[in-house]
Amino acid sequence: MENNIKVGAFFMLISVTGFALMDLAVKWTTEDYSIGYVVFWRMIGGLIPLVFTIPRDRWAHLLTTSKPGLHFIRSLAGTIALFCVYASLHFLPLATTVSLTFASPIFSTLLSIFILGEIVGSRRWTAIAIGFVGVLVIVNPTSSGFNFYMILPILFCIFFSIVAISIRKLSETEPTYLIALYFTIFGIIASLFTIPFGGWYWWPVSLFDFSMLALVGISGGIGNLALTQAYKNAEVSIVTPLKYLSLIYGIIFGYFIWNEIPAWNTYIGAFFIIVSSLTILRREKILKKEIVPDKYVIRR
Repeated sequence: MENNIKVGAFFMLISVTGFALMDLAVKWTTEDYSIGYVVFWRMIGGLIPLVFTIPRDRWAHLLTTSKPGLHFIRSLAGTIALFCVYASLHFLPLATTVSLTFASPIFSTLLSIFILGEIVGSRRWTAIAIGFVGVLVIVNPTSSGFNFYMILPILFCIFFSIVAISIRKLSETEPTYLIALYFTIFGIIASLFTIPFGGWYWWPVSLFDFSMLALVGISGGIGNLALTQAYKNAEVSIVTPLKYLSLIYGIIFGYFIWNEIPAWNTYIGAFFIIVSSLTILRREKILKKEIVPDKYVIRR
């Protein structure tokens, strides 16, 4: 099991690095291209490795499903979440966006109470409260200079929570590749509706821009694939804490590339959110609940 833990941790580090590079590429490319255009490239890039995971005997009836409505909900919520977090990366400091997206397990736990009827004890309620305190500390709504765009990563967390719960239900009967395929196709179509708003090009204006847009798709695809391997080799509760290293990436990339220096409340709020999320994870492990990776993983 020790070797499996090492392998799982190795793949989780690759995943965190992949998503960090994707966030960097998204923030860079949305300076000159529309968010819809960047989402389009992310979906196309993610479609390429996905095709190779589809069994040969499934191609004849590839999109056959018994849960079309739930696929639509998952795809719609996932696409909205993606647009929100990409817009957040454009308008907010990198470390701020990363810190607020850590709150997704808090919203997932809260929604599972109302949607799945899950019973949550006092300790997890306390953890949820601590997490919301962290969010409020970062957002700082009482400040005279309140940034409206702070709402974007919170919306991401809410819609991502719907995604996590939808995947939990879909996974009972649907293969992983089909869930991802419906989402990818939906995202491509949705991104095309943003063409009238501008910021679209038939082809990137420079080779460097092409490489950055390709990096959005490739690094995101690598991040997802490595994430799957991490959870195949080690328990969720063991490797999930490593995802918080993405905040280090956010701070470093933000400072050296965009000269961003996170405010003190970002660090304090991130600390509360991380403690909250890890507490929820630990309690679910102690209670021997089924720990669903999608609840604790930030897929972008």
